[in-house]
Amino acid sequence: MPIKIQNDLPVREILEKENLFVVDETRAIHQDIRPLEIAILNLMPKKEDTELDLLRMISNTPLQVNITFMRMSTHESAHTSRNHLQQFYYTFDELRRRHFDGLIITGAPVEQMEYEEVDYWPELCEVMAWSTTHVTSAFHICWGAQAGLYYHHGLQKKLLKEKLSGVYRHKVYHRKDPLVRGFDDYFLIPHSRYTTVPHEAIKSCKDLKVLAESPEAGVLLITARGGREVYVMGHPEYDRYTLRDEYVRDVKKGINPKIPINYFPEDDPEQKPLLEWRSHSQLLYSNWINMVYQETPYELEEIR
Repeated sequence: MPIKIQNDLPVREILEKENLFVVDETRAIHQDIRPLEIAILNLMPKKEDTELDLLRMISNTPLQVNITFMRMSTHESAHTSRNHLQQFYYTFDELRRRHFDGLIITGAPVEQMEYEEVDYWPELCEVMAWSTTHVTSAFHICWGAQAGLYYHHGLQKKLLKEKLSGVYRHKVYHRKDPLVRGFDDYFLIPHSRYTTVPHEAIKSCKDLKVLAESPEAGVLLITARGGREVYVMGHPEYDRYTLRDEYVRDVKKGINPKIPINYFPEDDPEQKPLLEWRSHSQLLYSNWINMVYQETPYELEEIR
């Protein structure tokens, strides 16, 4: 949340230069307060695990946030009960006439397929088109970020030689951007994927702004349209054991995966994984929610 100060307080200029969010008296008087409306399009197979991961991130804010879960009607989930989906999820058709402050589009384990081969791709394209007129800001994660960059900006993904898995160090750029307010110069975030969108393609797209990048894992954080589109190529929402569980799953499948980078102490899978990304991950989500809160109109129907 921003701090409210007097218009002529001398330190205001210093606070603003340090990218701390300040609201002056005039703006505060004219602000209307209401709960934020956030929709989550959950494309992950184990939906309840993803619900928990994301709600941990979103709950780290003093704002009241109403959550609405969305699913693809053109896809049959094999890992989540029908009862759970019917009780807690809405289809896009049920939500298309509503407006939301924010939309989160998760990753999905389909990255080795072409986009058009994914059974719900046409419906997802409808959602992404709808988000440009019915949502203040759309937050895309991992495959969801790659899909968004392909749909909105025509950027193709590239298959990596081997799975990128581990916790990587990223450098912050454009420190005055609201999404990286309060970030250290470098921070850690997990990645887990088989594909990437090349650095050169992202940098050559004039509509995209890169906010954080890793020499090993590539571009992490991107915005477009002044924050109306947010792309996160990694998984800041992962908990301590997610990469471990994925590693064990791949071992059991006989894939012979490499040990996730910078994750297990001494690269020993028998040891408890290190949790070194939680504070910056929560800060990222809090910054996004605060940005949405400041930019969205009080009447959601006024979103354009």
